[in-house]
Amino acid sequence: MSILNALPDNCGIIICGHGSRAKIAEQEFSLLMSGLRARCPNLQIEYGFLEYSSPNIHMALDRLLAAGVKNIFALPGMLFSATHAGNDIPSVLTAYMQKHPRITIKYGTALGLHDEMIQAFQHRIMAAVGLERLPEAGALYDTLLVVVGRGTSVATANAEVAKLTRIVAENMGFGWCETVYAGVTFPSVGRGLEMAVKLGFKKIVVAPYFLFSGRLIGRINAYVEKIAAKNPDIEFMLADYLRDQAHVINAFMIRIEETVSQPAVNDGLLENFQARLAAGEASVHHHHAEFEPDRPHNHDHSHSHDHDRGHRHEYYRHIAHPHGPRSMIDEQVCCCFMSQFPEQVIAEARRLRQKRGPPDADDRTPQCQTAHD
Repeated sequence: MSILNALPDNCGIIICGHGSRAKIAEQEFSLLMSGLRARCPNLQIEYGFLEYSSPNIHMALDRLLAAGVKNIFALPGMLFSATHAGNDIPSVLTAYMQKHPRITIKYGTALGLHDEMIQAFQHRIMAAVGLERLPEAGALYDTLLVVVGRGTSVATANAEVAKLTRIVAENMGFGWCETVYAGVTFPSVGRGLEMAVKLGFKKIVVAPYFLFSGRLIGRINAYVEKIAAKNPDIEFMLADYLRDQAHVINAFMIRIEETVSQPAVNDGLLENFQARLAAGEASVHHHHAEFEPDRPHNHDHSHSHDHDRGHRHEYYRHIAHPHGPRSMIDEQVCCCFMSQFPEQVIAEARRLRQKRGPPDADDRTPQCQTAHD
């Protein structure tokens, strides 16, 4: 019998997501939670978001509290343990415990590169190339795999995506593999695909390692269409993102069980945050503006920035990398990152853009004014 089925009635689970203005992301997160609840019908399971989406984390915790839950097991509903999982969610959980000292919250680990997540990803890629099982050696030697990660200012999280790329490429036997990113780091999706087509492969699989849809998935698809149109002799195959794939639900179940059974997991993310808090190296704050039911969703994010509501990005020392975010200046890069670019980098990027012609109207909108996946 699962350890979860043996939990007393005063125990509950909360899955903490990031949130997105894209409604489809909220819907897909809800579907995944339905899959978890189906596995544990007698267990109180809630979910909440850091920003933009409802319910927010405080609302979900309030629901658990109202249901008589005193012992809460929290899990980041995220692929890797970057800033959100290591700082933002612990900040919210710590603030809530300070407000409700009679409850306990034990915080678990992100999904990471658990075998179940690798299997989920491989199933999506196999579907893209028309396979039902892992191919024999040599079957995909003529095919290039391009994995698209979210991208962050945390190098170790970016490295996990690169590690995933290598594992999957060897497991499936691709002829070559590359890793690109849709977020702040390098190489960006567009620049990475431009370089990938020069490797000479006539078949390219582009596989986004994302849990849910949103603005970035749309942009990845648009990049693939654009590069494919310029290279009609290459067959591009686009894999689906993960969503509520069965192996993803398996991974969530395992992470929840680890959180319940082990004294400390994820290198003690919550404990680590609280230690830094005690040492004055961190503070409890609303890093993100959590969803408010009476606040319009259009979120005026002009360049004057209503940053007293907490929207910000950590400084990224490779912000001016020639194949990174600077390739998206005035197109897709968040205006929070725009403030990090040296003026000469912005000027140079704009000179190059003038030579290429104006971007599409949709590309001019910064990510922070659309959706954060």
